[in-house]
Amino acid sequence: MTDHQTPLTSHATVGEWLDHPVGGPLLRDLVAAGGQDASSLAPARSLPLGKLVELSGGKLPAAAVEQLVRGANGGELPEEETAPQPGPATPVAGARFAGRTAIVTGAASGIGRATAERLLAEGARVVAVDLVADRLADIAPGSGELVTVAGDITDPEAVARIVDAAGDRIDALANVAGVMDDMTPLHEVSDAVWRRVMSVNVDGTFLLSRAVLPSMLAAGSGSIVNVTSEAGLRGSAAGFAYTTSKHAVVGMTKSAAFMYSHLGVRVNAVAPGPVATGIQATFASELGADRIKKGMVLLPAVATPESLAASIVFLLSDDASNVSGAILPSDGGWSAQ
Repeated sequence: MTDHQTPLTSHATVGEWLDHPVGGPLLRDLVAAGGQDASSLAPARSLPLGKLVELSGGKLPAAAVEQLVRGANGGELPEEETAPQPGPATPVAGARFAGRTAIVTGAASGIGRATAERLLAEGARVVAVDLVADRLADIAPGSGELVTVAGDITDPEAVARIVDAAGDRIDALANVAGVMDDMTPLHEVSDAVWRRVMSVNVDGTFLLSRAVLPSMLAAGSGSIVNVTSEAGLRGSAAGFAYTTSKHAVVGMTKSAAFMYSHLGVRVNAVAPGPVATGIQATFASELGADRIKKGMVLLPAVATPESLAASIVFLLSDDASNVSGAILPSDGGWSAQ
């Protein structure tokens, strides 16, 4: 914990800033200038302050955080601010995926990237898929082999290229790629939002899962993990389109698990709560904002992408050999409320 003599930097947590006699008022004033109060930061208390720049989608520029740090340190930028920081520790259970090939979608950022890096650290040959080719090249190398494929999972031709890149044997698939909606209720959902959300979250998951199954069935083994959401377990976590899409992912998971469990292929899903990724929630509906924000009063702390990757990789691994058809809430206890 940062004491009152230690310089406050962007590496200190939001909670440390809020609890600091100098940093607290400065951060509250910054939040108030954006039309919110400090309670909006409660889910992010455990995150470094600098992480909010990435999560804000441009609403909180890096320059504002630097100004905050200077304000908390008498106008100076402490040396600790520019010192290299160690990345989050990723506990690794060993080379569970040595000699195996895994496909990960949404791998350029967030949960997908953390999952790809975890699999690489455990010896997998990882086919990392995303729309953004440049960012795929930044995935941290591990003991495994990285193959990158830039493509749209809703495009059958791109799906074919992904499967070709994986080769004759595909041992694991993590369907992580997804998009958020704009929190609109049923009577306000636009055709464009509905089609985009259902296309990526449902059609993309369906197309790639269908494409890899022949390889898994031929081998008599394989593991698929879909990423659903708390919105796949309840109706109060998102708008109509996203909630519907994530309930559909739950249905796909359970149906496939039942159909293939006796053939050596396991299918499970992880249901995240709030996660520190770049996916932004926008509120295009007054009714949606009013209802959903009330339902988020008891939102748990924001999780890191690495913690979600640990849940996904566990289900992909042989450590979960007796688990199929499970919907694992990895949500800080949100689903227990």
